[in-house]
Amino acid sequence: MSERSEAEVERGKMVARAGVVGLGTLASRVLGLGRDVALAAMFTADATDAFFIAFTIPNALRQLLGEGAVASAVVPVLSERLALGGDEAAQSFFARVRGISILALVVVTVVGIAAARPICALFAGGYRDRPEQFERVVLQTRLVFPYIFLMGTAALGMAALNAKRKFAVAAFAPGLLNVAFLVCAFAVPPILAAQGVDTAHAMVAGAMLGGVLQVLAQWPALRAIGFAQRPILDLKDRGVREVLRRIAPMTFGIGVYYIDLIIARRFLSELGSGAQSHFTWASRICDFPQGLFVMALSTAALPALATLAAKGDRIELAKTFAHGLRLALFVAIPASVALVFLADPIVVLMFQRGAFDGAAARETARALAWQGGAIWTVSVVRQVVPVFYALGDTRTPVVVSVLDLVVFIVLAVLLRGPMGHVGVSVAVAGSSFAQMALLVFALRSKLGAALETKGADVSGSVARTLVASLVGAAGGAAVARLTVPNEGASAVARALPGVASIVVFGLLFVVAAWGLRSAELQLLSGGMRRRLLRRR
Repeated sequence: MSERSEAEVERGKMVARAGVVGLGTLASRVLGLGRDVALAAMFTADATDAFFIAFTIPNALRQLLGEGAVASAVVPVLSERLALGGDEAAQSFFARVRGISILALVVVTVVGIAAARPICALFAGGYRDRPEQFERVVLQTRLVFPYIFLMGTAALGMAALNAKRKFAVAAFAPGLLNVAFLVCAFAVPPILAAQGVDTAHAMVAGAMLGGVLQVLAQWPALRAIGFAQRPILDLKDRGVREVLRRIAPMTFGIGVYYIDLIIARRFLSELGSGAQSHFTWASRICDFPQGLFVMALSTAALPALATLAAKGDRIELAKTFAHGLRLALFVAIPASVALVFLADPIVVLMFQRGAFDGAAARETARALAWQGGAIWTVSVVRQVVPVFYALGDTRTPVVVSVLDLVVFIVLAVLLRGPMGHVGVSVAVAGSSFAQMALLVFALRSKLGAALETKGADVSGSVARTLVASLVGAAGGAAVARLTVPNEGASAVARALPGVASIVVFGLLFVVAAWGLRSAELQLLSGGMRRRLLRRR
């Protein structure tokens, strides 16, 4: 089999692998939706405001010490070791990477617990005039900070499984976090209340239990592929040094994101009760379509891109990237259009019950329309960045991240006054668009003719997908208006516009895409048919 045909086979497998990751992510997102509905209904806005800030800090560090910089640096080097040296060389390298990772995670966890108060002053300075709320944030930050150790460990294991093309366990394990949240949300508050303890700490218990479960779930799969050996602390290994070399600029880039997050949370803490929660609930809804296929495809593509880059085959690398981008946008564009035009009925369907009232639904929907509209830009970024990482270029994404931060700060400062928490969402959307545009321009310059040949294919695919999405949105919005319930209607009646609009949108989108002869629809539906036939 020629190298070119190997690359073509790899692209064919990429959809199936993304499907595995997407299925696991779907399970996780469905559970996550149940988690979010439970938290929104059972805890007050002040309680969720405090927890979201406390959980943001270790969760953001996870991007730095786990899923973000470290995983993105480890997968290409580990893929190279596997391609050139086989399993034994890769296992030896991974043991050394795990050694330095564990050391870093322990240090960060200890420092984070000790420095919780000044860290919270950065994230939640707006709560200084509400001492009780600020102290709640500080305490929950200390309690939940060890989560970074657990998730950093799990993320490194995920990198090893992905490099070995073992996507199932790594895809399904994150769902355990949501299971833990649900269990603790229902079971722990009565126990805490009986002890006179703040019942909001049940959310902290859920986060910690979820981290433990994810580490334990991966262990059998890691043992099966020989990547569960004892960690080794060895900075002299060439591969470890290469990972550290790649991580240095990535760390700065993620650090820029961290600053972005600090500023966003700080702005939101100054905008009154509920601002943190409205912004976060909108983000949670956006996470659903992003994680379902867009991030799954990015995860599945990175090992293939890294292997092609190691072989120096930029033509096939460009084809693989363009193939993944078309598929990602086929999911991301309709998601963006749906969340812009159907934000209100979707939020009511998902959250309006219990402590989450109509006013909270309206404010969340306003934020969702802007954040949701940026899903397609995020999807492009998710597909472009792995190409730079596969090529060993970690500098370009960092430079773009800095410029993205500048755009975010300018927009947030200008808009938070007149638009409140919605202004922060607008700033997120605007900076995401700027990041996408700059990264695409840089990639075109880097790959040149290898990428130019695929540009027309992507443009045509985007045009067909956008037209189909607008057709779906027109029908969905019309149905939502026709089914609006009367004031004081039951929860079932309130949910009807959301359910009807989503169903109509989906059906019209598929029909329109089929009529426009969308190659992506044919590819995805063909893969599903083949899977069903194999099962029969």
